Amino acid sequence: MGRIVVFGAGGRAGRRAVAEAVERGHRVTAVVRDPAAYPGLGGPGVDVVAGDVTDAESVAAVAEGHDAAIGAAARMDMPSAEFFAGAAHALLAGLERAGVARLVLVGIGTTLEAAPGVMLHDTPGFPAEARTFSLGHAAELDVLRTAETPVDWLVLAPPPVLLDDEADRTGRYRTGGDALLPDADSFSYADLAVALIDEIETPKHSRSLTAVAS
Repeated sequence: MGRIVVFGAGGRAGRRAVAEAVERGHRVTAVVRDPAAYPGLGGPGVDVVAGDVTDAESVAAVAEGHDAAIGAAARMDMPSAEFFAGAAHALLAGLERAGVARLVLVGIGTTLEAAPGVMLHDTPGFPAEARTFSLGHAAELDVLRTAETPVDWLVLAPPPVLLDDEADRTGRYRTGGDALLPDADSFSYADLAVALIDEIETPKHSRSLTAVAS
């Protein structure tokens, strides 16, 4: 099987992606800012390393020798747009340098269209604080869409609901385009991880924002 590097491996989406990849026989490098803060992350098939997803040199160093990358990192201690746009630039540059051809990122459902040309976070009454965070993801998308890069990227956006971290893996999900999927009122981190690894093993979407839901 392949080698997958997971950025933001200590978060809920990242941990599930690591577990799903290992279960399928992949070798995983789990990238976090401080490995000492995640004592239970390592294990058979998993190497835990320190890395900075906003630094292209760091990305290149930890990604060397891998077949694909997953981006599941987020930071709340810096402006959302600064982090997500910076991470997108660093990932594209670092992965290209390391020769990693595929990048699958965890997006956010609030950047999906609620109506043609209108992202959910631009609809009337959308909470200001949540909109600021969502605009960071939109800035990431802008970087990806305008980049001249050989990296085949994809952003998978789950529904704009609180994802279930306790639900068992069903292995079932559906995908759409860049608009909200109908009747998408629940989804789990376990099945998001299935979608992430499926898109690495058998890519079906390319250079797009793609909705995913149960």
